[in-house]
This record gives sequence, structure tokens and C-alpha cells, in this order.
Amino acid sequence: MIGLIGGSALTELSGFEDFVFQEKKNFHTPYGASSAPIVLGRIKNQSVAFLPRHGESHQWPPHRINYRANLWSLREAGVKNVLALATVGGISPAFETGVMALPDQLVDYTWGREFTLYDDEQVNGVTHIDFTQPYCQVFRERILQSAQHCGLNVLDHGTYAVTQGPRLETAAEIRRLAHDGADMVGMTGMPETSLARELGLNYATLALVVNAAAGQGVSGKKIDLQAAAQVSRSLVGAALKLFIKMCSDGH
Repeated sequence: MIGLIGGSALTELSGFEDFVFQEKKNFHTPYGASSAPIVLGRIKNQSVAFLPRHGESHQWPPHRINYRANLWSLREAGVKNVLALATVGGISPAFETGVMALPDQLVDYTWGREFTLYDDEQVNGVTHIDFTQPYCQVFRERILQSAQHCGLNVLDHGTYAVTQGPRLETAAEIRRLAHDGADMVGMTGMPETSLARELGLNYATLALVVNAAAGQGVSGKKIDLQAAAQVSRSLVGAALKLFIKMCSDGH
């Protein structure tokens, strides 16, 4: 089964003509409830599970999302591969507005989030996970192949800087992120990515560049949030086209 995590511009699949709805289901987790019930169904011949990261009414800001319950619920649903959509601001020149990218690295600037499953007395000893390559490389290659097959241009690299939110960054902060090697900036990549690794899920992020980051290009003085929302809606359509192709390819 493949899981799809929807970002800010994708909170439901109802009405999506290729999606055959089966049920909504809440899963018991040690960490409470997920952002929303898991929506189960099929696209083509592929079983899929959909979770709107911010909730069905977009009520959960990035720093209050129950990432542990979300990833645990997807695993309980039978998901093995997770494609996570994320709207981001572009920092490096190649990551201009309208681009879709599969980041291959990230830098975590978040704080105060519940970021691991290995933090209580029930865990026997210290547990480390290898996080050298934070995204599943095999799954990324499958996504890129499906993108090529349906004529979509997806950059196959990029470093994703994950900030705390919910406010956007200052221009000086973006200059710092650029100095650190970041190509894009968003708020939901961590701890989602590392929790997927702890749970043994094959995880990749499809980043949708919806605006230039603060202080960059047309965002030199101010970020146009309304324009970013319009770009986001357009890119979600392309992302769903890619997801359908993945389902058709049996991924």
C-alpha cells in the first residue's frame, strides 16, 4: 500500500475522479490521535491511504502536528511507501516558483517537537538510526521514473531546511539558510522524515516551490501569500497526476 500525505493545499481526495473511496479509519496509537482519520481507497489497482497533515479543516499548524501518531497510523493501515507533499519557499536559483523537487537532504532547525519514538522507559537502551540519506533512494527513483513517464519535470536533488513556524522566516534567516547550503525552506519535513525511518517506512518528500523565500527575488520586500496559494493549488494538480502514474505503475 502507498501512503500520500497532503500538505497545505491538499486536505481531501473526495471528488477526485481517479480515487475510489473505501473508508475512513482512526487507528489507535501510543501517541494519541492522528491529524485526521486515514482515508483508505484505491487508485487504479493500487491500494492507497491518504492523510491530510494539517487536518481535514487545515486546523493544525506545523509545530502542533502529531507527527508520531500520523506516521504510526499510516503504518498500521498497511502503508509501506509514503509520498509526502510539502509547500516550500525557494532559496537557490534552480528552485524558482513553480518547480517541483525531490529533496535528497535536509537540515533540521525545529525545536520542541516530539521527534522520536525512542524516548520513554519502555525502550531498552539507547537506539540510534542511520540518517545519512534521510529519504529512501529506491523510492525516490521510482517517483522520478513515474514523473518522466507522465511528462513532468521534477528536480532530483535539493536540501530542505525545516524551520519551526508558523511564522515565515526573515530575510536574514534565509541568508543564513543559504549559507548553510539550503535550497528550499518549509516547516513540516521534520520530524516526519526521521519518524518514517524509525518506523521502517520508505519515505520521500515531493516539494512544491510556491514562492521565493523571504528577501529573494520578488519576495525582496514581502511574500505575496495569495499568489503563493494560487501556485500551490496549481502544483497540487501536477502532484496528483504524478501520484496517479505511480499507482498505475504499481508503486
